This record gives sequence, structure tokens and C-alpha cells, in this order.
Amino acid sequence: MNTDIENLFKDKVIGHPAGLFVIFFTEMWERFSFYGMRILLVLFLTASMVSDNPGWEWPREHALALIGTYGSLLYLTPILGGWFADKVSGYRTAVVIGCLIMALGHLAMAFETTMSFYLGLGLLIIGTGFFKPNMTSMISEMYKGKESKKDGAYTIYYMGVNAGAFFGMMLCGYLAENKGWSYGFGLAGIFMFIGLIQFWLAKDLFGNIGGKPSKTYEVELPQNINEESPSINNETKEKERLNPFTLFDKILIVLSSLGGLLYLFNDPLEKIEKINLLPFSIGGMSGSNVVVLSALILFLILLISRVVRYLPIVRDRIIAVSIFGVFTVFFFAFFEQSLGSMTLFARDYTDRQLVGSSAMIFKIVDLLLTTIPLILITWVLFLLAKKTYSKIGLSNIFLAIAFAGLWFLVIYRLIDKFSQEGNEVEATWFGILNSFFIITLAPLFSKWWESKYNPSAAMKYGIGLILLGLGFAFLSYGTLDIPQGAKTASVSMVFLILAYLFHTMGELCISPVGLSYLSKLVPGRMIGFMFGIWYLAIAVGQKAAGTMGGMIDKISEEYSLSTFFLIFTLIPIGVGIISIVLNPLLKKLMHGVR
Repeated sequence: MNTDIENLFKDKVIGHPAGLFVIFFTEMWERFSFYGMRILLVLFLTASMVSDNPGWEWPREHALALIGTYGSLLYLTPILGGWFADKVSGYRTAVVIGCLIMALGHLAMAFETTMSFYLGLGLLIIGTGFFKPNMTSMISEMYKGKESKKDGAYTIYYMGVNAGAFFGMMLCGYLAENKGWSYGFGLAGIFMFIGLIQFWLAKDLFGNIGGKPSKTYEVELPQNINEESPSINNETKEKERLNPFTLFDKILIVLSSLGGLLYLFNDPLEKIEKINLLPFSIGGMSGSNVVVLSALILFLILLISRVVRYLPIVRDRIIAVSIFGVFTVFFFAFFEQSLGSMTLFARDYTDRQLVGSSAMIFKIVDLLLTTIPLILITWVLFLLAKKTYSKIGLSNIFLAIAFAGLWFLVIYRLIDKFSQEGNEVEATWFGILNSFFIITLAPLFSKWWESKYNPSAAMKYGIGLILLGLGFAFLSYGTLDIPQGAKTASVSMVFLILAYLFHTMGELCISPVGLSYLSKLVPGRMIGFMFGIWYLAIAVGQKAAGTMGGMIDKISEEYSLSTFFLIFTLIPIGVGIISIVLNPLLKKLMHGVR
């Protein structure tokens, strides 16, 4: 394996092995397709059936119930996909399987029939499970023995994620809103398929890295997982080593998982298709709520029963991780409104018509936002081809074809925009702001975390949640004049742009640091279990986002749209303040880990 790593580092691009950029572009196309399709979902499902671009005209509550379940499952299947790659297929094969299944999913959705739509969502969920956990695992394997370069590698990888999301939402959204939904869904699938081909053709570059697992496993534990402490003696190590999952643990895992999955499927089925998988009630509580509450209780019993088996220091650290997990649920429940209620707000309540000098300024800004990143990424493609053409020439050719297509679409869109006298901003355009703000602000936040003013974990969570709430405060203020129950309005887009800015700053305080703290606090034996719990926390947040976003009509009709966003303002700020207040306790529970 070391020989393969050294070979990879012989052909460098911007100081990193060429293989990293093969992964970069594969991830870029996958995120292009993922976000490009996902931002269309709520618009397609709720669009009027008699409009110029007819959709399915679902009630918003129904659309967001389905999207919440879909988003939740996307964070659960990677737990199984990671296990499959570790034990059976290896990372590379799992990535190829995932890409192929997702490409088929996008193709199915392009037909816009009920059966093909649900089939497409199912394939995307399964494909993401194979893909999502294994790209980062390949990077980790590539940099064994070269840990000092890992931060830079993950930064480059993260840029690929955001570049894909940026162009996917922009171009799929443009085609879907201006040409038809099937064009947007189909474009996502085309680039997913090209990403699959260029990755598969580059397999020889990696040697055995990411190949089938051997019977002898090399385990790389994240930083500080087994950090020795004077208080942790041999008895502690033995107790950790002898803490396997019991039969009782496994039963609790199965029952709580089944309960959670039943709720996830029953919620949209009951609302949309009037099919109730849980047709009973207990004490006035619906079967669906009984099952999800029971699953939560069983899960808490499982977590507590495992935690108490550890000695105090380890136990305290896991309690700290669990508290951060609760904050993570709250964060994603509100942050993920970006692809739900905030996209609806962009379409139905935002003034997107620009005329005169405002239209021209927007066109110029849009031109710069689009072309400058694309020029930089194309330059990286040229450097990659220059280094690797003799080894993976065919892969480079397919990558070049993809970029030629990307440039064509970007130029076609810009010509269309500049040929119009005014300008109507697509509702999907606002989705790119998160990626743009991440790319521009991430270096500033990174400098902050490296300075002497680096806040503690609880402070970062508190700041992030408060910033998230303040983003919704702009929307609450901007909608004050909208009448109760109104279905449309013309609020200045400035409020939505400011909301995305503050939400992104909140994300930069929480999302990149959560897994870092988990890796430092959790003992080696529980790392897989706790990473699964972390994805579970995000999955719960995703479902909660759909459920709460689906209340937009009910709250707007009974109170106002401003009240709807005021709720989304106060709860994150309140939870953020709780995190800050708990800072001394959480520091104590972490026992010196920073």
C-alpha cells in the first residue's frame, strides 16, 4: 500500500497527488447532479398544473413531507454503504456502484411519471449510500503517513463539493424553470454518468488504494481518539476493550431502527397517498407518533446503557458528544429550510424582476460569479491532464467532454440573460448563494479557528445557531407587510440574500467542526457506532426540516408569514444561548479535549 501512495504522490497537481483531483471532479459531478435535482423537487411538486411549466400541484405540506423523508434517508443509507465497502467491495467499487445507481435514478425522474419519480428517488437514496461515505475514505487512505497534508486535501475536496453544488443548482435550475422540468432532471443524470465514466477509467491511477479489503485490516483512528491521560490506566483500556455490543444492544438497534423507518415512510404515505401503515392510536396519540416516540426511547436506552459501561472520563466525553448531537439536530432542522420553505419563498414571495441598471448590474455580477470559478476549475483540469494523460488519457477525454458541455451551457445561459431587456432571476438561483459564501468565507473562518481567539466547541455551536436564527430574522422583518394567508408577494431579494449569508456563517461554525470533535472525544471501539449516531442526528434534522417547513401554509393562514419565520428565528437563537450557557459544563465533560 505504501508503494501505491508513493506512486500517487509522484504526479502532483498544486502540491497534491493527481488522484485527489480525480476524486475532486467525481465529487463535483455527483454534487452537481445531487443539488441540481434536489433544489427542483419542491418547485416541481408544487408548481401549478396549468402553468407554462406545469408541475404536480401538490400542497406544500405534502411536498415537504416527502422531501424530509428523502433527505433523512440520504443520511441513513451511507451507514450501510460504508460497511459494505469496508467488508465486501472496497471503496472504489462502491463509488462506481453508487454513481451508476444514481445516474439511473436521475434518468428515471426525467420521465416525470409517478412510478418513475418514486423509483428515481429510491435509486438516488441507495446510490448515495454507496457513494457518500467512500470518497472521503479514499482520501484518508491516500494520505496515510502524510497526515500533515490532509487538511489541504480535504479543503480541495470541499471546494469540489461546493463547485458542483453551485453549477448544478444554477444550470439544472435554469433549464428546469425555462425549458421544462425533465431538462433539469435529465441534465443532472448526464453529468452524473460522465462522472462515473471518468472515475472508472482512472482506476489504474490508484493502484490498490480503495481496492477490495484484505483480511488484515489497517485501522486508522482519527486524531486524539485514544489519547492517553494519566487518569486512564490499564483497567480503563481493558474495560473499553471488553465492551462489545450485547444481544440486548443489538435488539434495541433493530427495534429503534425499524420504528424510525416506519415513521419516515408512513408520514408522506399517509399525507400524500392516504395509506396509513400504522392505523392505530394510543391515548389520543396517532400510531405514527407512538412508534417514533417509542423508537426514540429505545434509542436513548441503548445509548445510555452503553455509556454507563465506560469509566468516568470516557463516559463524560460521550455525554458531551451526545449533547452536541442534539444541537446538530436543531441546526439542520432549521438550516435545511434552504431547499424547502426558503426555495418556495424565493419563487412565490420574492420580487425577482429586475429592470434598467439593476438588471445590468445583476447580469454582470452573475457573469463574474459564473465564469471566474469555471476558469479556475478548467485550469486545474488542464494541469491534471498534463500530468496524467499518458496514464489515464481516456478519463481525461471524458472529463474534457464534460467541461465542454458545462462551458456551452454556461455561455448559452449568459447569452440568453444578456439578450433579455430586463431580467427575471430564477428561484433556484438563490440556492447557489450558500456555495458562493462558503467558498469566499471559509478561509476567514479557518483563520479564526487557528488564532488565539478560537472559541470552544459549545461557543461555536452557540454562535452558529444564533447566526442561523438571525438569518431568519431578516425574512421575518421583510415579510411584515404580507397579508395573512397571502400566497404570493414581492419582497426585496435583499432579505433572502442576507438570510443565506448568515445561514452560511452559521454553517461554517458548526458543520465542519462537528465530526472533528466527535473523532477527538469518542473511544476507538465506539467510533463507528458514534459516527452512525451523528449521521442519524442529521437525518432526524432533515426530517424535522420537512415537517416544520410544511407548516408554512397553516401558520401563514392562522397568523402570518412573518410569524412563520419569527418562529424559525427565536428557536435557534434560544438553543444557541443554551449552548453558550452550557459551555463551562461541556468543557468539563470534554476533559481537556479542544
